[in-house]
Amino acid sequence: MRERIWAPLLLLLLPPPLWGGPPDGPRQQLEPEPGPLQPFDLLYASGVAAYYSGDYEQAVRDLEAALRSHRRLREIRTRCARHCAARRPLAPPGAGPGAELPFFRALLERARCYRSCETQRLGGPSSRHRVSEDVRSDFQRRVPYNYLQRAYIKLNEMEKAVEAAHTFFMANPEHMEMQQNIENYRMMAGVEAFQLVDREAKPHMESYNAGVKHYEADDFEVAIKYFEQALREYFNEDMECRTLCEGPQRFEEYEYLGYKGGLYEAIADHYMQVLVCQHECVRELATRPGRLSPIENFLPLHYDYLQFAYYRVGEYVKALECAKAYLLCHPDDEDVLDNVDYYESLLDDSIDPASIEAREDLTMFVKRHKLESELIKSAAEGLGFSYTEPNYWIRYGGRHDENRVPSGVNVEGTEVHGLSMGKKLLPKIDRDLREGGPLLYENITFVYNSEQLNGTQRVLLDNVLSEEQCRELHSVASGIMLVGDGYRGKTSPHTPNEKFEGATVLKALKFGYEGRVPLKSARLFYDISEKARKIVESYFMLNSTLYFSYTHMVCRTALSGQQDRRNDLSHPIHADNCLLDPEANECWKEPPAYTFRDYSALLYMNDDFEGGEFIFTEMDAKTVTASIKPKCGRMISFSSGGENPHGVKAVTKGQRCAVALWFTLDPLYRELERIQADEVIAILDQEQQGKHEMNINPKDEL
Repeated sequence: MRERIWAPLLLLLLPPPLWGGPPDGPRQQLEPEPGPLQPFDLLYASGVAAYYSGDYEQAVRDLEAALRSHRRLREIRTRCARHCAARRPLAPPGAGPGAELPFFRALLERARCYRSCETQRLGGPSSRHRVSEDVRSDFQRRVPYNYLQRAYIKLNEMEKAVEAAHTFFMANPEHMEMQQNIENYRMMAGVEAFQLVDREAKPHMESYNAGVKHYEADDFEVAIKYFEQALREYFNEDMECRTLCEGPQRFEEYEYLGYKGGLYEAIADHYMQVLVCQHECVRELATRPGRLSPIENFLPLHYDYLQFAYYRVGEYVKALECAKAYLLCHPDDEDVLDNVDYYESLLDDSIDPASIEAREDLTMFVKRHKLESELIKSAAEGLGFSYTEPNYWIRYGGRHDENRVPSGVNVEGTEVHGLSMGKKLLPKIDRDLREGGPLLYENITFVYNSEQLNGTQRVLLDNVLSEEQCRELHSVASGIMLVGDGYRGKTSPHTPNEKFEGATVLKALKFGYEGRVPLKSARLFYDISEKARKIVESYFMLNSTLYFSYTHMVCRTALSGQQDRRNDLSHPIHADNCLLDPEANECWKEPPAYTFRDYSALLYMNDDFEGGEFIFTEMDAKTVTASIKPKCGRMISFSSGGENPHGVKAVTKGQRCAVALWFTLDPLYRELERIQADEVIAILDQEQQGKHEMNINPKDEL
């Protein structure tokens, strides 16, 4: 088994040219700054600190420097990897004793070359540039641009604010009001729509979009140039992505083998992580930053556009090559199959249609992709880890031409937005939907059901808490909450304009047991969350037990001096058990979403603040279907899937507090802290019972 898996692993370590693909085109390089490259995480932290201290000029300098450093680091790693791959080529091991030693010698020489190259170009050890997962996530989600756009506004540099805001928005379209924000900036700065710049746009996307515009204008010769350029840039960026997978990464969450039993196992374990990372580059290049949805048939669409464009300029052989390339990814597309037949009928009699094959660039790309897929599946079976291959070539409809067969095409006035699609149906919930069960407790007031809230599996209730209980919970919150609790200590995890604090039930009970807060108040937090669980279970008439998945007391506080012209959300639109993809009108139930969550509830503690309305939206994350103003004792509950996208409007003054609850029907995903809290409550009850028994008059026992 070891030999069957090990040999392909070594082959995949060979230089990429052995697997085909277009050569590198000219790339725009960043001008190196004098001196050692400054770590981008330190510059980022300094910029954020300057922003919060009101030194906006320093914030801009540090944040822009952080972005330059981040780009330069990626460029250096890519160039060093390519340089060392060319200077230290690997060869497959031969047969016989010690046959693998030359391979490992070359591998070690390449590693030494890479380290030397990095150290020289970075101006110091590469270890200085290792960053936390939080910082990595912020740069992936383009969070620095959110700080930048606000800092530029403070400095009255409107055009730069527009650029930063647009760049942030392109990766965060769930910020419903950001579009209006950008429009306001644009009008203030006098910037035309075509001048909007995405500073992080991938070159292939820009070329692709330009190709689509010329295609729509029937300027097919120019469209062809842009689509061909987009393909060259795409393959270059794919190579860069794959190269960066080989560099410093954090793979703790992908421990495939779970042990290091020896040389082969250790290398196989690490390389499988690298291989999966490389295999999924096709996902990264074809989707919006930060999205994990399946490929929106982006790469094949180049060839779909090209096959028709080449037909319109009379290059039938190239049209046929592109059509056949498209069919490598979508072999059952009847329209393109008809196109192939038609193109073949247009060829000169001297040309054998069978001799015209699919474009070599996509042929080699798909071949490598399939080989990787087979190897990963084989390794999963042989080495005992779990891996599910995504469907990378999901097809949402392709070009929107009315007639796909060239002989009958009329593209005049046709709308061609390759990645767009019609509105999908809401996700199907794999259980019976019922509601209207008993509320179990007196004084609880029913307010609205699903129909009245314009959705599915929703309910709004009042008087779940009394005024006295709200005051008591609000009072205990100040004694137990930590800034950034539940968000790895981030003070402002969702917006830089608010401070986020939180605490769990177990922490509250621990503080109560230690006397740091009243034990009675800590116990109230536990009791009211259990009350909410029972209400949700009963109202939605669930035929199995509802378990806690996570319980969190949270407060959001508006930061003074940062509310002017604010248009972001306190909590962006999202779903609780899937990854919301507004462009595709879909919600992908896959990690890192909490796919096991089934129901959610929010129990509000106060209303003495401004803003902070809870909102439901359509799956486009823009169309609001219901808006709810929090107040003491009010509870909103709903199913956790893509049928209920929701968020929180900006808290512009004061502090908004609530108990957030997520539930699951699967006991395997019960909240561990809740189980521990149950044990603490049992101990406290036993102690209370013991005290009670000690005070009993022996005569009364009779």
